[in-house]
Amino acid sequence: MTELVESPFSAGNPGREAAERRRGGFVGSFDQVLALGDDALVAAQRMSEWCARAPQLEEDVALSNIALDLLGQARELLSYAGFVEGAGRDEDALAYLRDPNEFRNAQLVELPNGDFGTTVAKMLCFAAYQNLLYQALSGGSEPALARIAAKAVKETRYHLDHAVLWTLRLGDGTAESHRRMQAGLDDVWPFTHELFEPIVPGLSLRAPWLALIEPVLVSATLRRPVDGWAPTGGRQGLHTEAFGYLVMELQAVHRAYPEGRW
Repeated sequence: MTELVESPFSAGNPGREAAERRRGGFVGSFDQVLALGDDALVAAQRMSEWCARAPQLEEDVALSNIALDLLGQARELLSYAGFVEGAGRDEDALAYLRDPNEFRNAQLVELPNGDFGTTVAKMLCFAAYQNLLYQALSGGSEPALARIAAKAVKETRYHLDHAVLWTLRLGDGTAESHRRMQAGLDDVWPFTHELFEPIVPGLSLRAPWLALIEPVLVSATLRRPVDGWAPTGGRQGLHTEAFGYLVMELQAVHRAYPEGRW
């Protein structure tokens, strides 16, 4: 992440801080912004694992671009989180110098990629959630988040469209592709409930999210999983076993070369 261009949200920028305060840019708390940034960062790390491993060459490029979009969102959000915190931590410190239990991402995004059908199901569920969330934030009263969200709306719309196309292709394809897509959906569905634990006060996205997801599942001849077990805890720093390995891989280079510049 490190580069020579200073973030506009850099801690210790009193001019920018004063301007944001005058414009009402401190509606969101540090924990709220951090959760959004961690969602994007961890989703980017998982998605990047498909580079050179996707089912076809074009999909390598598509998934790599989606990972880069998510990383860009993470950079903006973590920079702003550090600015709101006011403790001198920048995007790199928040990404690379926290232990796993200090991350506030939903458990959905940290789940191992698994079968390609599982990744498509996860991408469908998460992209629909992100797109609705960023639409709401782009019209909100917090200028900094509105600016970040306005750009992310366009990106997540593409992510959602891409996931829908693959859901239809796999779900309504061969018997084997249908089986794998349904299995992937069944695996990730319980973890979607945590996405709708309130981050932004007064914002309820579950109903509009279902309105986006359910018609896609019908068109793809997929069965919507029954709601039941709903694991939680990611927003409080409780994560799956796989998350520790993901964080270790994410942070390895920075911790080995803390003064490195590229």
